[in-house]
Amino acid sequence: MAEAYDRSTTAVRSLRQRFVEEGLESALNRKKQQNPPRPRKLDEAAEARLIATVQGPPPEGRSRWTLRLLSDRIVELGISDEPVSHSAIGRALKKAH
Repeated sequence: MAEAYDRSTTAVRSLRQRFVEEGLESALNRKKQQNPPRPRKLDEAAEARLIATVQGPPPEGRSRWTLRLLSDRIVELGISDEPVSHSAIGRALKKAH
């Protein structure tokens, strides 16, 4: 079976075990993660404050906000205790659109 479906024998073995222990539905559908691999640095309230910051005026001497400026600003404002990567900021803003 592993060769026919181009899967490892371990994958076939674990699928078979999941079918026996949990049933067909469990074998056909992947189980959702109970906890994400890493906790989110920005919760919904922090994302809302981030969006409010973006809608405000940019820092003096700048014509607009950049992701890196926003990353620094959310730490300054106490929205996040830890620095948040500029890519995480971008994902949060993209999700808001």
